[in-house]
Amino acid sequence: MALSSRMPSQPAARGLLRRTPPRILPVERAPRRLALAVRAVSGSPGPGGSPVPRRSPAPADAAAIDFLTLCHRLKTTKRKGWINHSIKGPESIADHMYRMALMALIAGDLPAVDRERCIKIAIVHDIAEAIVGDITPSDGIPKAEKSRREQAALDEMCEVLGGGPIADEIKGLWEEYENNSSIEANLVKDFDKVEMILQALEYEKEHGKVLDEFFLSTAGKFQTEIGKSWAAEVNARRKEGCKKQK
Repeated sequence: MALSSRMPSQPAARGLLRRTPPRILPVERAPRRLALAVRAVSGSPGPGGSPVPRRSPAPADAAAIDFLTLCHRLKTTKRKGWINHSIKGPESIADHMYRMALMALIAGDLPAVDRERCIKIAIVHDIAEAIVGDITPSDGIPKAEKSRREQAALDEMCEVLGGGPIADEIKGLWEEYENNSSIEANLVKDFDKVEMILQALEYEKEHGKVLDEFFLSTAGKFQTEIGKSWAAEVNARRKEGCKKQK
């Protein structure tokens, strides 16, 4: 059978030459991450028009190192309550704050509690003691005067840091703890007491001492359920240890 040499009609040719719409390739992730990073720095709107919080500018290098050098005193200043009870090689202020921060880290999820804020409060709650030292009830200084001295010391430390948003945050966290003005402050106040009685229990075992004062001064003063629960566990272990010694 002979093949036709006639070309297809024009409409059919148009149909054969019609191109399909171009395929839209997915946007790469790297440019998206870059865009988000730019928004975070600039404070421009994020996805959906919601603003991305602007990151606080860091203090100048010299101010940061000056501040950290001042905070070195927290590592070398021993907690006076243990010195008064003749504990050899007692913990420092920084030791105490560090374990409190760990408490905030490992505490179970609690309704309406900002864990990160608890950790921050624990880290800064005794920071003014880098200048004023560890003032205890045995020093006979009124609570209002103690607070005034610590507030002045905190202001001085924030000036060393160079002021700005980060210094303001430290002040805010310290004042929140001092005034016991949030659920996070309530929780960290309890951690302060739990850490102290746990340390007292450890020193009783290590040094063969009886440190009733620390357990009596905190009894009935815990504000949160986890504070009460952890304190009860420490006291139960102490009683168990006393039974074994008899």
